[in-house]
Amino acid sequence: MARGSAGRSVLQRHLRVLEAFDAWHPFLTLSEIADAAGIPRSSAHRLIGELEREGLLERLPDRTYRLGVRLWEFASRTPGAVGLREIARPWLGAVHERVRQHTQLGVLSGHDVLFIERMSTPDAVVNATLIGGRIPLHASSSGLVLLANGDPALISDVAGSDLKSYTEHTLTDASQLRSVLRRVRAEGYAVADGHIHPESRGIAVPVIGPSGAVYAAIGVVVPNDGTAPLPYVDLLRRAAAGVARDLAAAYRPDVGDHTHGIRSLVTGSRRSLEYLESLASTGAPAAEP
Repeated sequence: MARGSAGRSVLQRHLRVLEAFDAWHPFLTLSEIADAAGIPRSSAHRLIGELEREGLLERLPDRTYRLGVRLWEFASRTPGAVGLREIARPWLGAVHERVRQHTQLGVLSGHDVLFIERMSTPDAVVNATLIGGRIPLHASSSGLVLLANGDPALISDVAGSDLKSYTEHTLTDASQLRSVLRRVRAEGYAVADGHIHPESRGIAVPVIGPSGAVYAAIGVVVPNDGTAPLPYVDLLRRAAAGVARDLAAAYRPDVGDHTHGIRSLVTGSRRSLEYLESLASTGAPAAEP
């Protein structure tokens, strides 16, 4: 792979440009991108031009840039995020109808939990989650569930890193974190009282994928009022079991060794799905009616 300055590959430099954007900075100038990515303005200009030509960045009339729609196109094809989100959404909705606070779905991404779905109400308790947003694994109930069921090397990496503190209750001591992770593995759920905000409590359980491994975490954020967490845990476990069952059905071989394909990513009428699959098999593009 070609290498750029400071030993970074060309791909890594392109990714640095894309990572300059977030929910609070969706529109950036060339100079702002260069500063956020930590690269010279001349290099940023070249990288931005390449990304723009591929549709990964879009230039607006005021000469700012935003992430391109083609990124969403790529993301929509992955069963690990969008497909899971589609399958889990009805179960999250059922939990949310009961809780009426925050309900969310997170997956493991490096040392973070990446939230791919979130349901909320206007008067709900404080929550730091955004769809597409990240929170360090050690700091949230969903992250603790994913970390507790993760690779031992990941646990060592996280425990040995600088653990960010949000409140006085955030787990910032490595030995304490390991103790909590052992309890989460044993009990099958995580409770984070005031770890992100003093008024908020996170409760999460694992979602088991078709391979038997933990695929995601489903959780709620509710008032940190000292009430027993088990009613929430039971509700979340029923939802997680439903998601796991639907995931298994979606990825079960349909014909021979082939999975359901598009049926694992989208919902809709059976005839519509069969028609889309027939277009894919003939190489014809799907079009708007």
